[in-house]
Amino acid sequence: MIALNKIHLGDCLKNFPKIPNNSIDLVFLDPPYNLQLNKELTRPNHSIVKGVDQEWDKFDNFYSYDQFSKEYLSECKRVLKDDGSLWIIGSYHNIFRIGKILQDLNFWILNDVIWEKSNPLPNFRATRLTNAHETLIWCSKNPKAKYQFNYHTLKTSNEDKQERSVWNFPICSGKERLKNKENQTAHPTQKPLALMKKVILQSSVKGDLLLEPFAGTASFCAAAKYLGRNFIGFEQDKNYHKLANKRLKSIEPLKEELIEISDMDKPQKKIPFGTLINSGFLEPGSNLYNKNKSCKAKILPDGSLTFGSDRGSIHKIAAKINNTSTFNGWDYWHYEDSKKELISINEIRKKIRN
Repeated sequence: MIALNKIHLGDCLKNFPKIPNNSIDLVFLDPPYNLQLNKELTRPNHSIVKGVDQEWDKFDNFYSYDQFSKEYLSECKRVLKDDGSLWIIGSYHNIFRIGKILQDLNFWILNDVIWEKSNPLPNFRATRLTNAHETLIWCSKNPKAKYQFNYHTLKTSNEDKQERSVWNFPICSGKERLKNKENQTAHPTQKPLALMKKVILQSSVKGDLLLEPFAGTASFCAAAKYLGRNFIGFEQDKNYHKLANKRLKSIEPLKEELIEISDMDKPQKKIPFGTLINSGFLEPGSNLYNKNKSCKAKILPDGSLTFGSDRGSIHKIAAKINNTSTFNGWDYWHYEDSKKELISINEIRKKIRN
């Protein structure tokens, strides 16, 4: 296995073979956008706007860009765990082409997220709308993947409201923006740490292994270290590589107790209903009830329930009663304690888990 928690020098396509199959929990991609810039951009005062004019963003045509995208996305799918997830960011120049390739490779798109920039660069030529956003695509390896989604953690941080798919962050600026030896902007597309932290907090847990194939100055890996995740980064430019590793050395991870996600988002050990019987919490022959005690089912020794002439699992019988195809029996069924009070069977499951 390739060394963890550092940025490795070299082309990502040459470094990918060092990573075993199904070993990465979360991939974040900030690939070349293929901006196709062919003119110098100036401000109204005739000063030059430093854009992306490096060779790594230049491709001969759309076909060569698509082939490149297909290669690295195929490798991402190979190294990603079955229940892992992938995020990729882009602009209108490339994100639609990438979306098609993701679907061609049978990734399952979960959301597109709009990063709304609170301080976008103006359109100096006044020929188009100010480009005030970029698009992120979040996807799983396949439609049946049990990907990590820290729903409750995000909801808590959003004042107990469901997190939405439009995120507002300023572009990277000020002290966060890394400078080179000439005290100039080191990387033209450095992403803000706040955006990277949001992705990590949504889609991973402490100790997960994260991959950033186009590390640049390693904003994603920096956020990963800060939040207690393991990481691997690739960067082919020697100057960016040096700056990235220097940046990582300066980052102090949060204390463990500060990086916990909501208990409701933590992966839970599977507890079959039969375990409640085998552990002596419930007795065969006793009854379970719904919340208002209008329905009663009997517990059998094998962990199934009987309700009238029907027999099945806690979920199947609950679905039958509620006339639906599926129903969560853990939320539906209650037992009667010695004080004749109804207690959810989910409370017993919590005790066994603990």
